[in-house]
Amino acid sequence: MTMLSPLSHSALDVPHGFFTRQGGVSGGIYASLNVGLGSDDARNDVLENRARIVQALNAEALVTAHQTHSTVTAFVDAPPESLKAPLKADALVTKTPGLAIGALAADCAPVLLADTANGIIGAAHSGWRGAFDGILASVAQTMRAHGAAHITAVIGPCISKTAYEVGPEFIARFEADYADDLDLFVPSDKAGHHMFDLPHFAQRQLMRADVEAHILAACTYADEDRFFSYRRTTHEGEPDYGRQISAICLTS
Repeated sequence: MTMLSPLSHSALDVPHGFFTRQGGVSGGIYASLNVGLGSDDARNDVLENRARIVQALNAEALVTAHQTHSTVTAFVDAPPESLKAPLKADALVTKTPGLAIGALAADCAPVLLADTANGIIGAAHSGWRGAFDGILASVAQTMRAHGAAHITAVIGPCISKTAYEVGPEFIARFEADYADDLDLFVPSDKAGHHMFDLPHFAQRQLMRADVEAHILAACTYADEDRFFSYRRTTHEGEPDYGRQISAICLTS
């Protein structure tokens, strides 16, 4: 078996990994650790890739959600085969040892959260829309509702400011609702457009939710060898793209 090489951060003192696209069985544009069941990749390959994530975390099962850029957080306490319907959420929280929870991404920011003292963890998918609307406050609130106190979060690999060009309508939203964050935009070479700093916006949103937040600096767009990227796929005219996963698990 090809060894997986997930990134990690010392602030999260529980088994976790910001997994790259390397170490799986998928081929072609999905090479190789594509975990996205919503992609057109061979389903059996995706399931094998997800099984490798479970093994790497020494977990018993893995739960992910159908992500829609919402502010919905779901609390889970059972493996996926016990769920009656697919979870529609952009963040998951659990207190169940051995149950890994994960966030899929391909430019959006994956965020892993933990309160190890109280045995509760979270995983969130946070693109600009989710961060803007409050998914990170939502996951923190859900963790606290289930007993969390001091929450630590790490923002994983996502598109960086050097690759994330946005139009004038985008910055207008921030002018209306997040004027204090306009310093996260710098003018691009294209008139009326700016480069946006997603990971630092996510960090600020976490800090506003009273969460200790760290950034694991890695750009999904720039590093094609290690990461899938929706925006890079679009620019290169490819028909589809894979998704990497960031996952966390309490020790059973």
